[in-house]
Amino acid sequence: MTEPLPDLTRHWAGIAALLVFCMAYLLVVTEEITRMRKSKPVVVAAGILWIFIGFAYRSLGISNLVDGVFRYVFLEYAELMLFLLVAMTYVNTMEDRNVFAVLRAWLVCSGFSYRALFWVTGVMAFFISPIADNLTTALVMCAVVLSVGRDSPRFVVPSCVNIVVAANAGGAFSPFGDITTLMVWQKGMLSFSEFFLLFIPAVVTFIVPAACMHWAVPTGTPPTHNTVVTLKPGARRVMALFLLTIATTVGVHNFLSLPPMLGMMTGLGYLQLQAYFLHRSRENFSFDVFRKIADVEWDTLLFFFGVMMCVGALGVLGYLAVMSHMLYGHLGPTAANVSVGIISAILDNIPLMFAVLTVHPDMSHGQWLLITLTTGIGGSLLSIGSAAGVALMGQVRGIYTFMAHLRWMPAVAAGYGAGILAHTILNKELFLTVQ
Repeated sequence: MTEPLPDLTRHWAGIAALLVFCMAYLLVVTEEITRMRKSKPVVVAAGILWIFIGFAYRSLGISNLVDGVFRYVFLEYAELMLFLLVAMTYVNTMEDRNVFAVLRAWLVCSGFSYRALFWVTGVMAFFISPIADNLTTALVMCAVVLSVGRDSPRFVVPSCVNIVVAANAGGAFSPFGDITTLMVWQKGMLSFSEFFLLFIPAVVTFIVPAACMHWAVPTGTPPTHNTVVTLKPGARRVMALFLLTIATTVGVHNFLSLPPMLGMMTGLGYLQLQAYFLHRSRENFSFDVFRKIADVEWDTLLFFFGVMMCVGALGVLGYLAVMSHMLYGHLGPTAANVSVGIISAILDNIPLMFAVLTVHPDMSHGQWLLITLTTGIGGSLLSIGSAAGVALMGQVRGIYTFMAHLRWMPAVAAGYGAGILAHTILNKELFLTVQ
């Protein structure tokens, strides 16, 4: 979008579009009440917003521009959607091959005490989420917590809070750990290796609230369960192919300047070949990659589409420029980035990060790392602030609730502040020059 676009924030189309978006997002945040999947209202809103833009541009005699601006925004989504589609397919395949079930069974049979399980599930959530994703990781670890401590709310609640914080913190220092980090990397704001500068701040964000909650976890050891689960054929090869896919993706982007999506789609080809050889090597053995694709979280992908197209439309109408001026012009980048992270506890971090990337404020690499950190961990402040928290409320209905998480918000907020402080101290040289 190189041509200057008209400011339509005071045009009927701009006002109507803002109202439609607000109504749609109200339905998103009340998903637990309405039982309406969050993708439905934003997909409809996206279409309405772009129709408004089409009418407005037609009335201004610039209809020739609308196709170009729409395709620009859609291409941003398409690349990320294909990336996420492959990542989710691999996660589903590993779930099908019992990779996560074996992990769960080992923990359930381990004989760890409640407090040891509290730390083990948190640490594992922290280190698995950078490779898989924070939602899947949280669900796997929560299944362990429920298996050993369903009858002990004093163990389940702090463990769930700990898992949410750990999964979100772990996802913040890897391009593969969260959609927002993926967006920043794919947009070229940070190199692949720069994300790992957030490792220690992310550790601090996780450790501080975990240390506070440790004393609330009951002592003693839960009864062990003798559960035997084995890996299905091809499980180890699937894990190896996923690592090869990550290496391919990083290589084509860092060394050849090609979109990361190309590496992930190549990795999908690896998985298809693996399925073919598994099928040929065993009689009556069937493993269909396309079933794993069908099982991906399509509601998340469609929500992602709706949000990005809505935020892109608001940017075309001029609202993101207004937001950028209010936040980054008045508050300055540090205060703005910290504020965006806090806001992400209420609003989804995907539209917030996409809005920041769209307005593209002049910021140093240190500031881009800061916004990556804050939007990644800010959602942990409330149970509704991240996909991991919302999913666990559904999985542990009636025990891990909004109010139960809110009780520990001061500890989580202390971790949020400590992580930001650690980043500003450890990576202070990255704050000196604007990108």
